[in-house]
Amino acid sequence: MTWWRAGSPQARKALVAAGLGWMLDAFDVTLFAMALPAIRAELGLSAAAGGALGSATLVAAAGGGVLFGLIADRYGRTRALMASVAIYSVFTAACGFAQDFTQLLIFRVLLGVGMGGEWASGAALVSETWPAEHRGKALGFMQSGWAIGYAAAALVNALVQPAFGWRAVFFIGILPAFFTLWVRRNVDEPAIWKVASAAPRARGGMMVAFRKPLLPLTVALTLMNTFTLFAWWGFYLWLLSYLTQPASAGGVGLQLLSSSGFILLMQVGMWFGYVTFGFVSDRIGRKRTYVSYLLAAAVLLFIYVSIRNPVAFFATGYFSGFGAVTAEIYPTAIRASAQGFTYNIGRIASAAAPWAVGTLAATHGFGAALSLSSAAFVLAAVTWVWIPETKGKSWSSGADELRGFSVHGRRSKRSRNSLVSQYVTGLLQRPVISSATAQ
Repeated sequence: MTWWRAGSPQARKALVAAGLGWMLDAFDVTLFAMALPAIRAELGLSAAAGGALGSATLVAAAGGGVLFGLIADRYGRTRALMASVAIYSVFTAACGFAQDFTQLLIFRVLLGVGMGGEWASGAALVSETWPAEHRGKALGFMQSGWAIGYAAAALVNALVQPAFGWRAVFFIGILPAFFTLWVRRNVDEPAIWKVASAAPRARGGMMVAFRKPLLPLTVALTLMNTFTLFAWWGFYLWLLSYLTQPASAGGVGLQLLSSSGFILLMQVGMWFGYVTFGFVSDRIGRKRTYVSYLLAAAVLLFIYVSIRNPVAFFATGYFSGFGAVTAEIYPTAIRASAQGFTYNIGRIASAAAPWAVGTLAATHGFGAALSLSSAAFVLAAVTWVWIPETKGKSWSSGADELRGFSVHGRRSKRSRNSLVSQYVTGLLQRPVISSATAQ
């Protein structure tokens, strides 16, 4: 654990806060996937309607991710983190009161806003407090909180739903709201953000991400995450339904308790996938690690259509790298906004995944439907042709140079593009400067 000791006390607190926030995010959103079969039975929802609920949540999460990215850049990483956790906790509990499709849809949309906001604020918080040489590891451990939250939701579902029904499962989702009290008292804003936020703020600074030469990177990152999220949500939301559906209907035919145990076991593979990705990417680079995990996920998902444990290892590990790559590309002034955009806009397109898999499963079975996810993993790997290696890069010496030219129009378009080009070139060629020096 040498890398853990290399972080400052504040960096370690930031990692704990972001990791717990992401774990609780997973816990709350996973409760819906676990309870979906029972919800459909009680409310009389079709597979397409169930998929529509999942899709609506993802669209709302996209909007929430962009919104909270802007909030995190303007008002602080920890403030955005606390607000997002509070929102998704309250509306997860509200889902337990839903009496029909419309009410459940409203609560799921509002929950999605908070759900989408947590990742961008948490990823920026961790990225800006950990040294460059250990950034991948730290973000890997942050991302591994998803597997823990997923497993916790499976355990709660197995214990609570058979005894008290699906509504009680959602009521437990209010508990993460109390986590915000700890964050408020123990986690400070990153020093590098304090410096950047104290400087004169240029209006519309986020538009730098949509100018050349950053524009191709923004497009490539958004497309890459679109494909990975499509693949992930395509099999994730329907996993429990697939496991519990009778074999005659194209499922596996497990009982609820057995399927929850299967999912708990799968989280072990997911956790190792998240964590090992961070170590491997810090060693051999983001690009080679990302592409390897994506292609392995595509092959294994196609072979193991029952979502065996080896798939979980590769089909989730790559998520650990997205925070590091985007943090190492975008400057401090727009980091959370750009991360929120590239990560969550992908959710709009990926929102079609639950509906597409649900609809295809109704006509061709889950086996054929889940093959869509395998194809999406391959497409995600292809997008890395346009994404550079960013391992070990630091932004601390060039983050603020974008403030003075990005929006005021005081320079010509050629001059502005030249400065952005210099920034990107310097970002990808600059020797490592540890962000910990800003502590």
